Amino acid sequence: MFTMLVIATKNKNKLREFQEILKDLEIEIVSLDAFGPIPPVIEDGDTFEENAYKKALHTAKILGLPALADDSGLAVEALSGQPGVYSARFSGENASDEENCHKLLNALIGEKNRKARFHCVLSLAVPSGPALTYVGQCDGVIIDDKRGNNGFGYDPIFYFEELGKTFAELSMEEKSRVSHRGKALAEMKNELESIKKWVENRLAEERPAKPDHSVFLGKDWSDEL
Repeated sequence: MFTMLVIATKNKNKLREFQEILKDLEIEIVSLDAFGPIPPVIEDGDTFEENAYKKALHTAKILGLPALADDSGLAVEALSGQPGVYSARFSGENASDEENCHKLLNALIGEKNRKARFHCVLSLAVPSGPALTYVGQCDGVIIDDKRGNNGFGYDPIFYFEELGKTFAELSMEEKSRVSHRGKALAEMKNELESIKKWVENRLAEERPAKPDHSVFLGKDWSDEL
């Protein structure tokens, strides 16, 4: 029975976002904070799809529960798609949002092409390996100075032309409606009933068959001794 889904994150804001979108599943949505420490996954994939799947499957295998993971990042056209899968560590391991934004702005000094795209890939995996994938994208431009106090990551320098604001100036409701993660989650939400049946079927396939004890009833074992 599909009763719990683990979101492979410790980010409380991200957890609340997933809980709100997936509430129609009528199952318990928890983060990694609901469990003891688990070994970290090495995000060494070349694509968002690879990293999302690695995180989801890693979590599902360790906890023995269905797990949902996302991998997101910013691709800047003038930088040949950088920082891409390295968005969170563009300035090095454990880099701060401030450091990453600063490095990106420096790389674009004098560049007229400021087009950028946020990517998000969601991967829902079961312990045996199969997974469902959902994708969302959002186009914008990189501005020269940070604007807004909401959001995180590159949000203050990512300008969404349709609303005339940076992502850091959007309300949570606005961002959920137009962002890359919001679009991926919306795609997922449209398939909630199918998702629930898919997970339950995959979990049922993983259970070992119940032994049939009837084969032992009334059997004469004397010839086999």
